[in-house]
Amino acid sequence: MKIHKGDNVKMLSGKDRGKTGKVMVALPDEGRIRVEGLNIAKKHLRPKKAGEKGQIASIPALVSVAKVSLMCPKCGKATRVGYAMTDTKKQRICKKCNSEV
Repeated sequence: MKIHKGDNVKMLSGKDRGKTGKVMVALPDEGRIRVEGLNIAKKHLRPKKAGEKGQIASIPALVSVAKVSLMCPKCGKATRVGYAMTDTKKQRICKKCNSEV
């Protein structure tokens, strides 16, 4: 998977199209990520103690990696990710400006 935890990404589809956020959780086996502040879902929580009221919490839901694009830190554009071998180390590069991501 070409997107990792801590990357800034841009949503390409859905209700949050065009918005950007930071990746909080990456699940490479499932091909899904959780982005901070995007794809918000409501979760109904039961009261924990007697006399306490239940709550409706807003949490970011998982989204497919195919629906996001990486934001290049150098050029600031949504870009595809490529790989380059330098000093026997594999690095991710921006396809638009060829800088290291």
